[in-house]
This record gives sequence, C-alpha cells and structure tokens, in this order.
Amino acid sequence: MKIINKIIIIIIAVVGLYATFLIASDISTISDKISSFKIEFLPIIILLVTSGWFVMFARWHLLLKNSKISIPKKDSFIIYMSGIALSIIPGRVGELIKSQLLKTKFGIPRTKTVPIVIMEQLYTLIGLVAVSFFGIWFFELGAYVLGLFTAVLAFAFILISSKKIFSKIIVILEKRKFTSRFAEPLSSSYDIIKKSMRGPVVFYAICLTAIFWLLEAITVYFVLLSFDVNYIEFLAVISTYTTSLMLGFLSFLPMGLGVVEGSLASFFSIQGIEVSLALTLVIIIRLFTRWYSVAVGFVALKLSGGLTFADKET
Repeated sequence: MKIINKIIIIIIAVVGLYATFLIASDISTISDKISSFKIEFLPIIILLVTSGWFVMFARWHLLLKNSKISIPKKDSFIIYMSGIALSIIPGRVGELIKSQLLKTKFGIPRTKTVPIVIMEQLYTLIGLVAVSFFGIWFFELGAYVLGLFTAVLAFAFILISSKKIFSKIIVILEKRKFTSRFAEPLSSSYDIIKKSMRGPVVFYAICLTAIFWLLEAITVYFVLLSFDVNYIEFLAVISTYTTSLMLGFLSFLPMGLGVVEGSLASFFSIQGIEVSLALTLVIIIRLFTRWYSVAVGFVALKLSGGLTFADKET
C-alpha cells in the first residue's frame, strides 16, 4: 500500500473519531460550545504553536551541525517541516523522509542523517518527561504514567546503547518496505548515534525539546482560557496534557490517535469540566497542536519534492 494511501486512511480515521466525539456529546451542544470561543486568544495560540516549530527546527539544526552537516537554513527548514507531515505514519517512521530529502537534494549519505532522525525522536520523549515533572504533584495519575513512561524510555536507551540489540532492530527494519532502504545506512551509523548521546549537544537538545513541550502546554492553557475554563492551575494543565501524550506514545498508534483524545477528555472531566465541553476542548487542542502543523508540513513536503517520493513508496 502506498504511503499516501496510508495517510488518507489515517485522516479518515481522525475524521471518524472526531465525528464520534461530536455525536456522543450532542452536535448542537458542541456547536454552542465552539461559538463561545473567544477569538482574541486565536493569535496567541497560533503564535505559540508556530514558535514551537522554530524551537524544534533549532534542535534539528543543532543535531545537523553536531554531525558536521551544513545546508542552507531555508532548505533545512522546509525539509524539517516535511518530516512533520509524515509524522502521522505509525511509529513516526515517516520522518525518515528528511534523510531521503537530504540525500536527494544535497547528496548527504543516509548513514549520517538517519541516526539524527532517530535521536530526534529520543530527545522528544526525554523532553516530554522533563516537562512532566513540573506538574507531577498536581495530577496523581500522571505520576504513575510518568513512572511507566520513564521505564520504557530507559529501556529504549539500553537498546540503543547495546550494539548487539541495535543490530537486531536493523533486521526488523529491513523487513518493512518503507524503512528497508534506511536499514543499511543505519547499521553503519551506530557511532554517530553514540556521538549524539554525549557532550553539550545532549543538554541543549533536551532543553530545546522541553521548551517546545512547555509551549504546547501553554497553548493548551490558553485554549482552556478561551472557553472560560480558568479554574485549572497551569501546572495541573502541564501534567494533564503530558500524561495524555505519554499514553499516546505508549500506544504506538499514529500520533496516539484516539488514545490522546480519549484520555485527555477523561482527565478534563475528572477535573470538573463537563463532558461536552471536554470533548470540544480536546478537538480544538488537537487541531491546533497537531493538525495545523501537519497541514503546513504537507505544504513543505510539496515544496521539497518529498510528496512525489513518498507516493512512490509501497
């Protein structure tokens, strides 16, 4: 099945999920809730989400520089955003498109760039854990999820640190059509991955990632305020939101589809938000924090020529 067809299926699933949310909570009620959205918060929300792109692009640029890869920043940003478009592919393997684009446009070997994409994902998880600690005392359930998530993350570190286990992962990647072309360069780039896990680059990468997640948490807080939900403390919002994201990552579903939405709506309900409003908030939050970025990512994917490449994959 082509990558584009998979994306279409995922989008249909998203539409179906959100439609189910609307039906379950009474569409007319949801409509009334959405109409109460305070439009003056919209510029702030858009600015926060957009700022997050540049924070993560700074991390991308840092990792490229650490591997002595230099390309024009404009092209680098378009390639970075292209990866966001395909982040909806299960396991986020779609982000490997960045490695292919760097090879196609600049002749940079995949052996140098595939490990960078992998380290991005690892730093994304580490940053999420770091931010979660800010509000851990404000949401008890979050502490348990954080503990489990941290254990899984530690296990991932063990996998990457062991060259023997790392080689077994390569064998698994070789069996998948989309990732098979990246398996060989990844097998010979173990040293680059180890290099990306040492020195100042680790500190800066984690800090940038933590800033990104913090910006997203602030975005969620402003979405709540835009619907007059001002009785949940900001630190509680951080823990609530990051807990739902961690559950989404643990599900291994594309973008945690269904898991993030369902858990976040449940957490909001536990904290006193009526169900219909909670479902409305979740849909709005996901549209801003994920689907807005994915939409812009597809524009970048078209500009980079990556859309044609992705469509050829089966």
